[in-house]
Amino acid sequence: MKLTTEQYNIINSTGDIKINAVAGSGKTTTVIEYARARPASSKILYLAFNKSVKLEAAKKFTDLGLSNVKVETAHSLAYRHIVFQNKYKVKPQGYKTNEIAELLNLKGNDEKHTEYVIANHINKFIAYFCNSDKQKVQDLNYLDTVTDPKAKTFVSSYYEYIVSQSRLLLSKMNKGEIEITHDFYLKKFQLLNPILPYDYILFDEGQDASAAMLDVFLNQKACKVIVGDTHQQIYGWRYAVNSMEKQKFQTYHLSTSFRFDQDIANLAMEVLKFKKHLDLDHKLSMTGKGNNKEIKTKAILARTNLGLLLKAIEFTTEKKNVKHIYFEGNINSYTYADEGASLYDVLNLYNQKNIMIKDNLIKAMKDLDELEDYIEKTEDVQLSMMVEIVKEYGNKIPGIIKSIKEKHVDNDEKEKAEMIFSTVHRCKGMEYDSIQLVNDFISEEKLEKLKLDKKSEEINYTKLNEEINLLYVAITRTKNSILIPETLMPHDFPKSAVIHLLKVESKEEKASLRSTTMSSYRVKKDDHKSEKVYTVDQPRIKHKDAYKPWTAKLDDELTIMFCKGASIKDMALHFGRTRGAIDSRIKN
Repeated sequence: MKLTTEQYNIINSTGDIKINAVAGSGKTTTVIEYARARPASSKILYLAFNKSVKLEAAKKFTDLGLSNVKVETAHSLAYRHIVFQNKYKVKPQGYKTNEIAELLNLKGNDEKHTEYVIANHINKFIAYFCNSDKQKVQDLNYLDTVTDPKAKTFVSSYYEYIVSQSRLLLSKMNKGEIEITHDFYLKKFQLLNPILPYDYILFDEGQDASAAMLDVFLNQKACKVIVGDTHQQIYGWRYAVNSMEKQKFQTYHLSTSFRFDQDIANLAMEVLKFKKHLDLDHKLSMTGKGNNKEIKTKAILARTNLGLLLKAIEFTTEKKNVKHIYFEGNINSYTYADEGASLYDVLNLYNQKNIMIKDNLIKAMKDLDELEDYIEKTEDVQLSMMVEIVKEYGNKIPGIIKSIKEKHVDNDEKEKAEMIFSTVHRCKGMEYDSIQLVNDFISEEKLEKLKLDKKSEEINYTKLNEEINLLYVAITRTKNSILIPETLMPHDFPKSAVIHLLKVESKEEKASLRSTTMSSYRVKKDDHKSEKVYTVDQPRIKHKDAYKPWTAKLDDELTIMFCKGASIKDMALHFGRTRGAIDSRIKN
């Protein structure tokens, strides 16, 4: 293939360099050509972001006969050095909250489930430490990672205990008394200050590197190349650091995308300008040279599991003629939290069928109120999403999930899917001919409101920067066209871009779109068909008071209506809440 001037400059460079590459700019091709241009006798290590990227890259290097290139992930490299040599046993899924509470025999106070809240924070503190470049647990302040006021108050009260028990759990892993986690052996690898026998080390997806692995990389004598995109950092919640901004290496750019055309490139650049509201760097020069015209793969992308699941429910309900769909990753993972609690566990708690709950943490809860109290103190986003779905759909959930699974195809039949569903985190590095975004991303309007309503010190700039990055990454997954909610569109999108307002065929749909801010634009001019667009915000807007706390006065009013025989539907309309919320409050 014909290389660009930017690619030639990188291939012919010398010394330590960093490459800031926009989406679809051929960075893998560039890195391969860089390796080919080095002496055949040189030893080269290519560090891939995850296992799937590792396998794909290894095949490409092998096909080109580059036997001097070794392809690893950070974890596979650490695994060989630490796990094999120490004969450790690895716990693949990590420790659940209830397992930590039992292992450490944690003690709480008279408040319910305090030991589980403490265990949750111990789990997160250990992940924070293991992904950091620090030598000791005490070198970090875990409170820096806690944002919710209620959670912060709790952690402050138990801080010394959380620290001491975190150190104890790490000690048990180190001695081999219990199984170790993936984070643990990566951390131990970093603390050993390993010297890797390579002349060149190529570090891919550098913007999402953990500080621990970055420390290993920077301490090598090899010639170092770090590749990534400053604006694609979306793993801050896993304590990743944007190494692209931190390193003083000679900077090179790959600014031409071969994935999409200039219309999409313009939209992506305009979205990054949202960062101006946070006084953050938003400069990016991107040229779109993609010319794909096919629409074979279609995907719906969301920021959250909740947003995606709601969209999948609505899509399969509306599009009854669709026979095949596919979820990136395992479809079951969208109904399970990382620690193993399932949507069905939360539903059984809602129905007070505790005997049917499989997860020990959920089983320990008396009702949804207790679970929501736990969620507030731990900032457990996944459980919070599950509670929202259960309140909205209640006992319809099993039937809904069953119908979705019946249409789901296996990995080897993915090409049959008429629609692919994915969160942005799961589809990073992938591309589709046409995409549709769920309305659960950050908008420019929300950013402006935050700036007006909050003091500067109250704004989490790092988190908001990552929220904008998520929208940017989502937009740049398309090769051809994108369906985007109007609320997410930049205020001053260039007039040169071709934008079509979706037509609405009936008065009812027009009213629905107006009331739920779901009217949308389509970038590109190839499709003028009417299509209904949904938003995760719809339940909140429809039930505007759904998330206000219940007061004694409201409880009295609810009791009177209940005693008079009012229906759940009428009470839901009266209080501006979902039927599930009314039913739950009556039970309480």
